[in-house]
Amino acid sequence: MSEAYVPVEAGFGLEEGYLSLEDILMSQERLPCRAETALPRLAAVLGKAGAEPLGSVPEGTKLEIPLWLAKGLYDNKRRVISVELPKIYKESWRTVFTADANVVDLHKLGPFYYGFGSQLLNFDSPENAEIAQTILQTFIGRFRRIMDSSQNAYNEDTSALVARLDELERVLFRVGQKGLNDFQSWEMGQASQITASSLVQNYRKRKFTDLDS
Repeated sequence: MSEAYVPVEAGFGLEEGYLSLEDILMSQERLPCRAETALPRLAAVLGKAGAEPLGSVPEGTKLEIPLWLAKGLYDNKRRVISVELPKIYKESWRTVFTADANVVDLHKLGPFYYGFGSQLLNFDSPENAEIAQTILQTFIGRFRRIMDSSQNAYNEDTSALVARLDELERVLFRVGQKGLNDFQSWEMGQASQITASSLVQNYRKRKFTDLDS
């Protein structure tokens, strides 16, 4: 009998998790690029086939390719492709986030704002430091409101609340709601048997292993 599928949480950093469905979807997001050299026999792969499926992509051609492919082709020394920043990470939008990140509909602009932005740091850009700082400050600025909302929506329709959230923020919202629901169940005497947390269980396993050795 096969075991039930256990979801793998998305990664957060320069590398995506290949066992995470969310990271796989995020790596399919398209990135604006420019061919810095002719790319032979890649016309079909890069969506520029025309009449010749096996033709070359001329130097200077503007492309929109998935993130995973851009990472594979990018080489700072050989200059195969150059990467342009998506508009949401450019200076004009960074100014909006700095002013008030809570007014932005992150899901509409890019459902993987944090993960995709972290991946952009793989490409050498003079704006990388500013991008990283904006992503961090945006997360900090929106975190409290997300958790406050999740704690004040017991047994309510939350679709309107989460509609403007990035995928990572939606995970946080669900975690907050689960904590609220578990607390309410415990308070009303409906909680299931209390069990040790996974952290305690792992600690005990390590402790027994050390004693055995």
